[in-house]
Amino acid sequence: MASGRDGRRTPEWTTFHDLRHFYASLLIARGSSVKTVQRRLGHQSATETLDTYGHLWPDSDDETRRAVDHVLSSLLDAPLSGPGFPRLDDGPS
Repeated sequence: MASGRDGRRTPEWTTFHDLRHFYASLLIARGSSVKTVQRRLGHQSATETLDTYGHLWPDSDDETRRAVDHVLSSLLDAPLSGPGFPRLDDGPS
């Protein structure tokens, strides 16, 4: 293990770029925008940030899956009978 300036220890294999990539991925995972990550990393443009870290942002497929999962799980947790739900033996109204 190596020690940094503040005395904290990191694995010998850890490089500055490993820590920088970890920092970027942490910001992205917590929902930071491209512009925020760009500024924090000192990139000249958002394109540079997206070219380097774009694979870490969720795509629209991920977002739509989460939305559908949320709605379906809400429906599954809701009662399937009671006010607002037809009784199975009522037939069409």
